[in-house]
Amino acid sequence: MTADDKRRARRIVHLCTPARVGGLERVVQALGREQAARGHDVTVLAVVGDPADAEAFFAPFAGSAVRTVTLRLGGREYRRERRLVQAQLAERRAEVLHTHGYRADLLHGGPTRRAGIATVSTVHGSSRMGGLSHLFEWLQLRALRSFDAVVAVSSPLERTLRAVGVPAATLHRIPNVVPATAHALAREAARRALGLPEDHTTVLGWVGRVVPVKALDVFLRAFAQLPAGAALASIIGDGPDRAPMQALAAELGLGERVRFHGELPDSALLLAAFDGFVLSSRSEGTPIVVLEAMRAGLPVVATAVGGVPDVVQDGVTGWLVPSEDPPALAAALGALVADPGAGRTRGAAGLDRLRREFDPGVWVDRYDAAYGSAIGRRSRH
Repeated sequence: MTADDKRRARRIVHLCTPARVGGLERVVQALGREQAARGHDVTVLAVVGDPADAEAFFAPFAGSAVRTVTLRLGGREYRRERRLVQAQLAERRAEVLHTHGYRADLLHGGPTRRAGIATVSTVHGSSRMGGLSHLFEWLQLRALRSFDAVVAVSSPLERTLRAVGVPAATLHRIPNVVPATAHALAREAARRALGLPEDHTTVLGWVGRVVPVKALDVFLRAFAQLPAGAALASIIGDGPDRAPMQALAAELGLGERVRFHGELPDSALLLAAFDGFVLSSRSEGTPIVVLEAMRAGLPVVATAVGGVPDVVQDGVTGWLVPSEDPPALAAALGALVADPGAGRTRGAAGLDRLRREFDPGVWVDRYDAAYGSAIGRRSRH
């Protein structure tokens, strides 16, 4: 680390409430490791009800300089949570609290600012779940107006944050990235791990939380429109909608054409088993799983929602289709299956673009700049 780097080293605390390891959690894992490697003093706080959730979340930090702390709390222990988080910030002499998720934003922004610590939030996406979650999301957007820096991971999220009154001076757009995987599996090994044919069978992969916003139902309905025997669908992920989606697959007569693998560790390493990656979501930020698919050299067939068009170039690195449109998705899947050479060309173009435009070093630079802006703003208030 250079002398200039040392002058810019920060004491950073990340805070989130991981119920499972999804896209948000993988962003925190990657960012924390990259920041620690650069010489920042990094602590990651996980507020959980079940310590097992923190264990899975913290596993990738092993061997790094990132300090991890588990705060085991019930869902409504708000005052105790505030006290414990503020105690951790004081103990670490934190310069920056970086929150991830609406609970962290709502509970800890105000007390942290009053303690003179800069507050930074990354808005990873919109839940579109309705009900109480929608209310919390709305309250979060209002709370973000007072943060010292707010990071949007996509252009649509940036526009949303501007529309709800987040000051332009505090708003930063920093798309997600994924670091290179040093121990990626070969295609045959990945297929073997998933129990898939190790021959030339075309496999279309879907990875994600099985919840309504991820729209696995749209993918299944689209896949059902492909000729029998054209491809297999490989589904990695779990969630409350898994049983209904398995029932839908049976209703559509998909049988052995669709494999439900459940949630698997190191799913990014298994992407090599696929010939194409499918994202059928109704809403997204900048989905980490799409970046991981591009890192694996896969062509991506995705719905043009959220920050996806910032990443996937239609006709160049993949295919973009409207959301909630199984026939359009089926047409794109059919094009990929019918012309594997075109798929390989687009996959190679995606990997090249990822290397050129989604560099982890530049990513950390952008967060460093956001932190510097936030600290300066806090010092003036």
